[in-house]
Amino acid sequence: MPSKMSRKITLALLLLTVFTASAAPPNWIQIQSQHFTLITDAGEKQGIHVLDQFERMRWIFHTLFPTNHVDPSAPILVIAAKNKKDFAALEPEAYLAKGQISLAGLFFTAPERNYILLRLDTEGEQHPFATIYHEYTHLQLSKADWLPLWLNEGLAEFFQNTDIHDKDVQLGEPDFNDLLYLHQNRLIPLPILFRVDANSPYYHEEQKGSIFYAESWALTHLLEITDRQNNTHRLSDYATRMSRHEDPVTAAEESFGDLNQLQKVLESYIAQSGFKFFHMSTASAPIDDASFKVKALSQTEADATLAEFLAYVQRTKDARALLAAVLEQDPNNVSAHETMGYLEFAEGNRDAARKYYEQAVKLDSQSYLAHYYYAALSIATGSGDDARIEASLHAAIALNPTFAPAYDQLASFYGMRNEKLSQAHMLNLQAISLDPGNVRYRLNAANILLEQVKPDDALRDLKQALSVAKTPEETAQVQRRINEIEQDQANRH
Repeated sequence: MPSKMSRKITLALLLLTVFTASAAPPNWIQIQSQHFTLITDAGEKQGIHVLDQFERMRWIFHTLFPTNHVDPSAPILVIAAKNKKDFAALEPEAYLAKGQISLAGLFFTAPERNYILLRLDTEGEQHPFATIYHEYTHLQLSKADWLPLWLNEGLAEFFQNTDIHDKDVQLGEPDFNDLLYLHQNRLIPLPILFRVDANSPYYHEEQKGSIFYAESWALTHLLEITDRQNNTHRLSDYATRMSRHEDPVTAAEESFGDLNQLQKVLESYIAQSGFKFFHMSTASAPIDDASFKVKALSQTEADATLAEFLAYVQRTKDARALLAAVLEQDPNNVSAHETMGYLEFAEGNRDAARKYYEQAVKLDSQSYLAHYYYAALSIATGSGDDARIEASLHAAIALNPTFAPAYDQLASFYGMRNEKLSQAHMLNLQAISLDPGNVRYRLNAANILLEQVKPDDALRDLKQALSVAKTPEETAQVQRRINEIEQDQANRH
């Protein structure tokens, strides 16, 4: 789902509250709650406080949206650096140059984890976790792919200013930057706002303080507050209509009434001097800080995790140096071998990548990607043992049953050997069900059916593939395969 900032790495331009604590030990520790893992060099007290904040934010979503709340499929790792120096050792290199903005946090997603990097020594803003809460909202809404963009962003803006305390939480406080922007710019007409999508210039041409985001927040805030005051449910009615894929403007008219009148109400709402917000007790939140598991990390354990992070933010040189030190001290460090495999693969060194992934697999890696890439690279380079390749693809599926490429690769592996073809066909069907729009999976499935001497079934599936082809190249590829099979059938007769 599109996020407020469309780049892979989302900058968190925020300042975190200074925590008062005794001098932190120099080593990194890991603190694990039920839904998050945090590592920090700022000490146990500060780490537990940060982790408690994230658990409470998750509980708020679970309470407010019991039927739609979903935890992200990839776990969340929070890295909390105690000071500017430690933060700078991890942040993307582009932001270290003179004259660049000073970051205090960032959020980004990698294949196996979501990452949050925080700096803990800067002076506080009113809402120190604003960008993180914004992106966490998008994670929570990710399954609602029918949600219109204005409401998706409006809800993220609404929740980003959440203020969590020990026993209560304030939701929906206004963002004064948004208000200032709205006061200085003409509003987007609501019929246009409701139709904005990921291809719209309203979405791409404006930055963080754009009129689209600001107006989406204001309308969401207006509807949330007035629905609560008047005991109405206009916003939920609208969401229900959109879940049925109704026209967004028609759905708005049915739910909100006359849009010209709503536009006038919104303008007056923005011009008011004070805004109401929600107060919610968190006293009953089932969060027990005493249950958090605290573990001291060895130097190699910490460095391996930090090197993984550096690799994904493309600080390759620093990642390699750290990994070399880790492997010198601990040659059997699984994480270090996995990350080295990733770095080599990213640079096109397939043989070197395969060797690192192979070593990770031998060391009992629990990374589905390590197993998958070991198998896929072994097949591509004609290396490796067939039994180990097959076992790794099964392991990748077991570790992540939603990872479609592993099913497809295992099916192709059987097809190349003309064995277990019925099982291969079932694997093809699973890959397609997980990613219906992937034309390559459908082409591979047709190949398996041909191996089973079922050309009519293969043609049927390929003709269905034409309906999901997204590009002229995909269409041509599928049609070419159809023509080849039909020509072969004609020649046989």
